Amino acid sequence: MSNATRSFFRSASTLSSLAGKGKQTFDVVVVGGGIVGCATARQLKISRPELNIAIVEKEKKLAVHQSGHNSGVLHAGIYYAPGSLKAKLCVEGLDLAYAYLDENKIPYKKTGKLIVAVEPLEIPRLNNLYKRALQNGCRDIEIIDGKRIKEFEPHCVGLQALWSPHTGIVDWGLVTQSYADDFVKRGGKVFVDYPLTEIHSASESSDHPVVIKSRSGLPEIQAKYLLTCAGLQSDRIAQLSGCSTTPKIVPFRGEYLLLKPEKRYLVKTNIYPVPDPRFPFLGVHFTPRMNGDVWLGPNAVLAYKREGYSYFDVSPTDLFDAISFRGMQKLMLKYGSFGVQEFYRGVFYSAQVKQLQRFIPELKVSDVTRGPSGVRAQAMDVEGNLVEDFVFDDGEGPIASRVLHVRNAPSPGATSSLAIAKMITAKATEKFNL
Repeated sequence: MSNATRSFFRSASTLSSLAGKGKQTFDVVVVGGGIVGCATARQLKISRPELNIAIVEKEKKLAVHQSGHNSGVLHAGIYYAPGSLKAKLCVEGLDLAYAYLDENKIPYKKTGKLIVAVEPLEIPRLNNLYKRALQNGCRDIEIIDGKRIKEFEPHCVGLQALWSPHTGIVDWGLVTQSYADDFVKRGGKVFVDYPLTEIHSASESSDHPVVIKSRSGLPEIQAKYLLTCAGLQSDRIAQLSGCSTTPKIVPFRGEYLLLKPEKRYLVKTNIYPVPDPRFPFLGVHFTPRMNGDVWLGPNAVLAYKREGYSYFDVSPTDLFDAISFRGMQKLMLKYGSFGVQEFYRGVFYSAQVKQLQRFIPELKVSDVTRGPSGVRAQAMDVEGNLVEDFVFDDGEGPIASRVLHVRNAPSPGATSSLAIAKMITAKATEKFNL
C-alpha cells in the first residue's frame, strides 16, 4: 500500500459525526471540507496550535464537489491578470504545492503544458500570454515553434506554442484528504454530515458568542470565531449572517470526454488552446490524469442544480435562483450564442471533437466516450461580470467582528490552496485579533 493510500485511509478514519452528541464548543470553526477549507484549518492550526479548531462539512466525506471534481492540474499562473491575487497566489501556491507533495509522498507528474496557436491570428494573443506569464513570475516559460511542439507532443500540430514545463497533474481530492489528516494529527477535529442551516449570536456574556446549527437531531456548535469556505454554497452561507446576496454563485457544469485506452498514446502533456478574449471561458483542452485516463474538454453550461453533474440533476430552486438573477440574465444576453454552442457541444460531442481536432488531426469521434463532469462555483455581480478575484465578507449584527466568509475562491483554488490558506489565516488573525 502506498503512502498516499495510507494517508487516504487515515484521513477517512478521522472523520466524525456529531449525531447523538451534545453541544460543542470551539475557538474557531471552519465551515467547508473542500481543499480551501481544509488547507485553511490546517494553516490556522500550524500558526496557532493552542487553538481548539474544527472543520464542519455538510457531506459524509471531504472533497465531494469542486475539490474532487476538477481536472487535477497544477497550474503555473500564466493566464491571470498581473498584479491580481489570483496570479500571485497561483505562482506562490505552485511551489508550495510541489514541496508539500514531495514532503508527504503524494504522487504527481510534471507533465508540462502546451498552449498552442493553430491560426495566425492566435500568435499575437500567444505572445501577450507569454508577456503576462513573465510578469507573473512563471518560471522557465518559453515560446516554441511548430517543430519543437513535436518534441513534447508528437501528435500535436500548431504554428507556435507556449511551453510551461512546471505545469503538472495530481489528485486534488487526495491532497484535500492529506490536508485534513495533517490537521487532525495536529489536534484539529473534522465533523462530516453537518449541513449548516443557521448562524446567530449567543448571549453577550458568552465566551463563545457565535452559534451555528444544523438539521434536527444534530447539536448546535458554539465558537469564538467562524470562518467559512463553502464553495458552491458560499453565498448562501454568507447570507446566514446578514451578508449581501451578491456576488451570487452561479453553477456552471463542465462536461468532459474520455479518450479510449487504446488511444491514450495521442496525448502526453496538457494541450490547451489560446484563449479567445471574446468569451469568458478557456476552451476545450487535453488533460492527462494520474490514473492514466485522458480527459478532453470541458464545455461550459449552466448547471440546473448547485451540485448537479448531469442534465438530469435538477433543482427547481437552484435553477430559478440562477436564471432570475439579473447578473445571469445580462450574461445570457451578452453570450447567448456562445451558450447555445456550448450546450450543442455537450449534447453532440462530435462538435467538441471537431474543436479538438485542430490540435490533434488524427483524433476521431470513435476514439472518445462521454466522461465525467464538474461544477464550477462562479461568482457573478449584478452586471453579469464574472468575479475573478477573492471576495471576503463578514455580514452585519453583533457577531460581524467574529465571522469571516470567503465568498469566492476562484480557479485555480486547488493549485493556490496553500498560499490561499496563508492569506486567509493572516486575514483572520488580524480581524479576530488572535
